[in-house]
Amino acid sequence: MKTLLLSSLIVFCALIAYENRKHRKMEEKFKRDFWEREERANHVRKKSLDRLPYITLPLETLPMDILREDAAVAECQRQILALSTQKIVNLTGYTNTDLKLEYGTANITPLSEYDYNYTLLARTLQEWAELLYQGGFLKEAAAVLEFAVSTETDVSHSYYLLADIYDTLGCPEKKASLLTAADKIRAPIKNTIVRTLRRSGPYSGWLHSS
Repeated sequence: MKTLLLSSLIVFCALIAYENRKHRKMEEKFKRDFWEREERANHVRKKSLDRLPYITLPLETLPMDILREDAAVAECQRQILALSTQKIVNLTGYTNTDLKLEYGTANITPLSEYDYNYTLLARTLQEWAELLYQGGFLKEAAAVLEFAVSTETDVSHSYYLLADIYDTLGCPEKKASLLTAADKIRAPIKNTIVRTLRRSGPYSGWLHSS
């Protein structure tokens, strides 16, 4: 019995040691590959940014005249107007190394600014839509969210709230377009959003209960 236990312990320790070595080798390879890519990226010459997928805000179709007396809504609208004069690009899912390899090291600052503008845009659109939804302006909230989704936002509740609005307005067939849009997201949360949308609603229950 003691011999069996000792043998099992030896085998277990050997497996642990093997897994630790394998993990160390994988980690070393990851670090080596990362620094090799970073070294290449730091020597890429500056490229034109003219063909980037810049986002234009459709102010004429957004509900800029709804709930303007509400301070929170007015702040969202002010932020949207400010962003409409800026360059905006959705670079979600791309690392700085990816961007330097594609567009050159000298472009990392403007690209970071464009990406920051997009993050601010996605967050503002979601906040604005929630305020409109809670104020009873479902169609207007849908218009804001439809624009957000068209930019391939990775804000999950933009998809969930829009799906609930489609159900409430009696057009659940539109939810199919949300699955198509969500499948284009370049972020790990994509699978969660797609999986959630495939289930039956409601999807944003935390808003329904507020």
